[in-house]
Amino acid sequence: MENEELNILFDQAFEDAFKIPKESVPPNVQLVLYGLYKHATSSRPSNNNYVQDASQDANDLKNAFKMNAWLQVKNLTTDEAKQEYVDLINKLLKERNL
Repeated sequence: MENEELNILFDQAFEDAFKIPKESVPPNVQLVLYGLYKHATSSRPSNNNYVQDASQDANDLKNAFKMNAWLQVKNLTTDEAKQEYVDLINKLLKERNL
């Protein structure tokens, strides 16, 4: 798949995500989506960026979970993160008949 086509699919998946009732998505899946989206839309951060962001949010449990979700996908390329995000959003839409 070409990069431009993937970007179009990714942008559409982001818009489609708002159709999914938030309460119907388990928190762990919400965190996966957050990590994939953050990774796909951020410039490729170095490990120092992860550590710096994590230490700034160390007192905030919610942000710590979000940072962990981002760290879990740091091994993916930006395109892989975009594709996984698209696939997961499409799966959630299908499961909810949306």
